[in-house]
Amino acid sequence: MTVSLTLLICAVVLTTAGGILIHTRSLTRVLVGIIVCGNGVNLLVLASTGAAGFPPLLYPGVERARVTDPLPQAIILTAVVITLATTAFVLAMAYRSSQLTGSDFVPDDVADRRVVLRAEISAERAELREIHRGEGPSAWRDERRDQRRRLRAERAYQARARDADGDLWDDVLGADPPPPTVAEPATSRPEETR
Repeated sequence: MTVSLTLLICAVVLTTAGGILIHTRSLTRVLVGIIVCGNGVNLLVLASTGAAGFPPLLYPGVERARVTDPLPQAIILTAVVITLATTAFVLAMAYRSSQLTGSDFVPDDVADRRVVLRAEISAERAELREIHRGEGPSAWRDERRDQRRRLRAERAYQARARDADGDLWDDVLGADPPPPTVAEPATSRPEETR
């Protein structure tokens, strides 16, 4: 079996470029990354099949050793369909994101930031307790103040990151329409007599 070096290099470059694009925060770049990575994987499968041969039709007089294996072609066809479906899904996500926020940029998740910060502070406190063991809590008072200051700054960031009304469902599903206003009855004026 002979592998084409050109196809192999193209497959590796496309897969690498697609993987890098997938790890960005812009949904448009993620979409392009999925398409490019899918094409790179398809080329990799195509390069692994070897040299082309006769069509995979077994009729009398055909040497079985010279017939092309149809399995890689079927795998590539399936991969194309899966890439198309994934592309449609990410395209719908990018469109909805641009409708909600006006951008396709995916921001940090506030809850994830909170979990990471708590884990960092817990690890720092454990380290400080270990360093100042036997000295009492007054020995590391300044470090605790610094931790509290970081927690307050993170909470302020989270408060700014939240929506003004704080109701995410209104952003995702759309706010409920305002209730219909009741028309005020027309006041009748007495007819002027002449």
